[in-house]
Amino acid sequence: MRPIHRFVTSALCTASLLAACGSPAPVTSEPTSVPVEIAPTQTVAPAPVEPTAAPTAPAPTATAAPTAPSATTAPTATAAPVSDSTGTVIDTSPRQPVAGGPTLLDSRLALRYVASIPVNSIRIAYDATQKILLMLNMEQGLVRIDPITGIKDIVAAPAEILDGATASGLAVAANGTVYVSGNQTLGTMTKAVIRRGVPSGQATSVNKSYTWATYTWTTVASTVPYPRSDTPFDHLFNGIAISPDQQYIVVNSGSRTDHGEIESQNGTFPDLREIALTSRMFKLPANGTDIVLTNSEEGVAPYVYAKGFRNSYDPVFAPNGILFAGENGPDADLPDELNAIKPGLHYGFPWRFGTTDTPQRDPAYDPSTDGYLNPDFTAVQIGAYANDPSYPAAPTTFVDPISNYGPAAVQYRTIDGVAHDAANEGTSIASFTPHRSPLGLIFADQGFPASWQPSGANLHAFILSWGAAGGSLTDRGQDMLALELTPAGSSYTMTARQLVRGLRNPIDAASIDNRVYVLEFGDNVALWEITFQQ
Repeated sequence: MRPIHRFVTSALCTASLLAACGSPAPVTSEPTSVPVEIAPTQTVAPAPVEPTAAPTAPAPTATAAPTAPSATTAPTATAAPVSDSTGTVIDTSPRQPVAGGPTLLDSRLALRYVASIPVNSIRIAYDATQKILLMLNMEQGLVRIDPITGIKDIVAAPAEILDGATASGLAVAANGTVYVSGNQTLGTMTKAVIRRGVPSGQATSVNKSYTWATYTWTTVASTVPYPRSDTPFDHLFNGIAISPDQQYIVVNSGSRTDHGEIESQNGTFPDLREIALTSRMFKLPANGTDIVLTNSEEGVAPYVYAKGFRNSYDPVFAPNGILFAGENGPDADLPDELNAIKPGLHYGFPWRFGTTDTPQRDPAYDPSTDGYLNPDFTAVQIGAYANDPSYPAAPTTFVDPISNYGPAAVQYRTIDGVAHDAANEGTSIASFTPHRSPLGLIFADQGFPASWQPSGANLHAFILSWGAAGGSLTDRGQDMLALELTPAGSSYTMTARQLVRGLRNPIDAASIDNRVYVLEFGDNVALWEITFQQ
């Protein structure tokens, strides 16, 4: 199951991000168009908890659910000594510097509690022009956070930013221009909008001790209304990446299905699967105005960046100019992915997850014998896995995800339902343990100390895991991984190591020099500062 997406349609459903969405809890403070200071309300760190369970789905009337795969723990690889880029052995002993907070697994890390975070906060980004963090909250709108004091101020209300749509994506350009994506439900349809906020004035705090930018908002692009599936798999438009030259933005539009099945909205849209506005990324001019994305392949062709994504919630450009994104896999024990995304290519959805073909492509498919399924999963509960002789043929060749050699996040299941750990077997998976929900991708740049810098053409990155809310694999995520990406042909391979564990549904991250700020999602959660030391 996919937490994020569950939390977003109502935001992404958050978010549209994970795979089963429900309405988020309301925020107690009312949104306002007038700048409002939000005083910190919490002085101690919240205690970690397990991921929120997915919402209960309607009782299915289709094929009976398969027997749950065995919860047998996958064999765990023996930990090997860890060294930094200089060859120095690192102390990976667990430390919990803040009572009730996350646990650090690298002696070079330091932890600081920055602020309590209101529910339904889904994005965070750094504005270098103001030297502040900007947070996107579904009810409060755009919120300024001082990274030193943790003081929060509402900068722009949702109605001002999105005019009726629900916020889902945020990016800040080098010149302080803000880009926000959102989605609006219109009966059986949905509509996406991407808005641009240009700094145009200043607001002053109540005590007149500091100021912040105000914005003039215009529309970069919007879609025509297009059919919802009205399931937890409406992932909608969400993540935004700004190109290194600041000339264009790439916006992710997730799928409307779990794995390419028919989602007709109770017969409203017969035989409908994915459409021209879903499961792809769009490239839009950063200075564009009132672009309309139509629901036709011909209409969107000039704007398509790449295809074949279930939900790449958080795309980001690496220091070498290549776009990367984590990908949330299906409601089955097939991998979540990390992709190096290049224009014009297809990354597999819905015909392929990791390097495994979607089982429903087989005309003889029988879900009762599918060892990837678990009654825990929403798609299984609603009968989305079924024999499907009309499943469409694959249109092209696909780009495989990045292979992960671990030792972290490499649990997988085989079609017979048996759990494995690739690190213990000396092999890899493509790319992460199912249901980790990878997001909050950050690349180490020149602001990080030398011991955190990659060597040669390698890339060093950090990625969060929202965490599994279903299934029986023992890797539950809710952590931060360190990734070492090594060029391999036209793509990369990687190793993954757990750096921080015990985060509470972390949903996004932003970096300032050698500090990474991690935003948690839910009730009684926090913004954490993790400092990367030499």
